[in-house]
This record gives sequence, C-alpha cells and structure tokens, in this order.
Amino acid sequence: MRAVTWHGKRDVRVDTVPDPSLKEPTDAIIRVTSSGICGSDLHLYEVLGPYLDVGDILGHEPMGIVEEVGSGVTSVAAGDRVVIPFNISCGHCFMCKEGLQSQCETTQNREFDKGGSLFGYTRLYGEVPGAQAEYLRVPQAQFGAIKVPEGPPDDRFVYLSDVLPTAWQAVEYSGVQPGGSLVVLGLGPIGDMCARVALQRGVDKVIGIDVVPERIERTRHFGATTLALDDDDDITETVRDITGGRGPDAVIDAVGMEAHGAPIGKLAHQMTSLLPDSLAAKLMDRAGVDRLSALHLAIELVRRGGTVSIIGVYGGMTDPLPMMTLFDKQITLRMGQANVKRWVDDIMPLLTGAGDPLGVDAFATHHMGLEQAPAAYDAFQRKANGTVKVLLHP
Repeated sequence: MRAVTWHGKRDVRVDTVPDPSLKEPTDAIIRVTSSGICGSDLHLYEVLGPYLDVGDILGHEPMGIVEEVGSGVTSVAAGDRVVIPFNISCGHCFMCKEGLQSQCETTQNREFDKGGSLFGYTRLYGEVPGAQAEYLRVPQAQFGAIKVPEGPPDDRFVYLSDVLPTAWQAVEYSGVQPGGSLVVLGLGPIGDMCARVALQRGVDKVIGIDVVPERIERTRHFGATTLALDDDDDITETVRDITGGRGPDAVIDAVGMEAHGAPIGKLAHQMTSLLPDSLAAKLMDRAGVDRLSALHLAIELVRRGGTVSIIGVYGGMTDPLPMMTLFDKQITLRMGQANVKRWVDDIMPLLTGAGDPLGVDAFATHHMGLEQAPAAYDAFQRKANGTVKVLLHP
C-alpha cells in the first residue's frame, strides 16, 4: 500500500509499504477514505524526530470502511463505515471505565512512563503505524471503532477521530457555564473548533486570539470576537475591557509548544534538531524545551479564580511556570490528551441532527490526494495558502 512516512525533519514522503494484517482477535483492518493532518503531526515534522524511526507511518485522524475484523470484534463488521479515535483504548480497564481512555492501562507505554498508545505517534506512544495510508490496522477495534451512518460526506464525521472530542474536552475542562466568558489562544483547527463548541454550548463571550489573518477571519465568521495578537500592544487590557474589567472565566491554550514569538524556546527546538537522536531525546526528557509564550499569556489573561485549560501539546519536563501568579490568582489548571470515546455520545447528535451547527462540512480548507502529502505538510507548517485543515484521501 501507499503511506505517508517520516524520513527526517521537514521530510515526509509517500512510500510503498507492506499491507497491514490482523495480529490479534481484537484487531480490524479498514480501508481509509479520509485522514486528516493534525497540528500534532507538525511536532513530528519539526521537533520530535528523536523519537521516530525512518519509515514510520504518520497520521491519527482516520475514517474508512471495515475490510476485515478479528474474532473478538463484534461491534463492527466488514462493510461498516467507521471513524477511528486517535488514542487506542480497550474500554474495560480501570482508566477506560473512569472515562480516561487516553490513559488506557491495556495500551499504556510503561517503558517510557507514558499513557495509552496513539496511532502514528513515536516510540513514546507505541510506534503504532499511522493512518495517512491506504489501509490501517486498528488495535482494540472492539471498543475504539465508531460506527457512523452512510450518506453524508466524510467531512461530517471524520473529526470525531480527534478535532471534535479534543475541542469538546478543552471546553468541558474550562468549566465555563452558559453566559460566561472564554478566551481561546490559537485559532488553528483545534482552537477554531473550541470557539465553535463554546458558542454552541451557550458561552456568552468567546474571544479568539491568533496572529494569522485567515484563521482570525474563520473564527470571526463563525461568531466569535477575535483579536490579532500582533496588532495589540496590550492584549491583556483589551481582553479585560471586553470581560467587565476582570478577565475571562477561562482561557484555552490551543497553541502548546509551537507558540509564536518565543526565542528561547525556538532556540531549544533548534538545538534538539542539531543533536544526535540519543542526546536530543535526553534533552527533551529532562529539560525545559517548550515555547511557553501562550501558556504565560493564558495565566496573565484569566481572571482570579478562573481556569486555564491546556489542549495544545507540550513536551518539556522542567518548563518553568509562574507559580507565584498561579497561587496568588487561585488558578485551576486542567489538561491532557482527549479521551475520545468519553465525548462521542455528546457530540454525535450535533452531527446527525438537522443542520450543521459546528460547521464541520466546510471545516477543511484543503482536500488533497495522499500523494500530495509532502506539499500539504509544507503548506500547513508555513501556514501558507490559507491552510488550516487538510484532509488526505487515498
């Protein structure tokens, strides 16, 4: 089959690789019809090379048609249309029953002291072959596979794999109630969807902040108040003016380690790319290598007693935090990989009911063939050509 593979920093290729096959009774094989490129994939493209091997298959946002199932899979059958969550979870362990499927004890990666396995995402998370490919082996398919109806295009359902539950969890973790106020930092795919989910759930003031004009316009068009970070000398005062002088009830950090305008963090990222993999991995495991601009801004913006919900990915072990401010303002921090299956039942009625309240049908800015993946990664990384969300179609 053809698949998108990693070959080095900013070097992804489409190679011919062996077809996947069933290995366990709980496996399924799907023929992929759509697979997204995620902002997290850019961390592999740029920073996380020390944890990848040449030829690793990327991607973790798929949907498709079931081709074959193992003897332990009864919830789906050949011919079913399914979405596959990016995290691999069993559904029956303690963590899964607690609704923390991203921490699944069956697929935890104890060698690296990490949570449940992820598709296409480094040795740290199981080195499971990813979904930007013609076919995908799905471990734990007896629980993970989400059956969706025939009819609507893939765009209607594919975001159940990651974007929708990730944004839903970020808003849920923010704790903002209807009538409240919320700032979303970073209006890439996840931040944009966070704003849409918050508006759908009745949050009164949703303020999106970014530096890319096309992303700002997308979120403004959907109904949020938007601010351009570069155009405002004192974004904190502007936000306070909009929120009654005290700041928003919560801030979602949808940026993570790729924060704009963070020279120290940028230098750390560049240093890791210059070191041999073994040394770079040790640096990332033991040092503060993240660009923390967005997180520091979130802490500054949020009102006293408010919540910062972190959904952007961070990778450093000793990143410095302003503990005095966090303590003094009595800020709550919530964060973590999305527990996809926990939120599916809440989201599905918005996809199968009347209308398209979250705007998923037109959410992708680019639809491209699998062979165009290298160009798609390059455009997404550079934020060129209005690229916000790419769906690849094998």
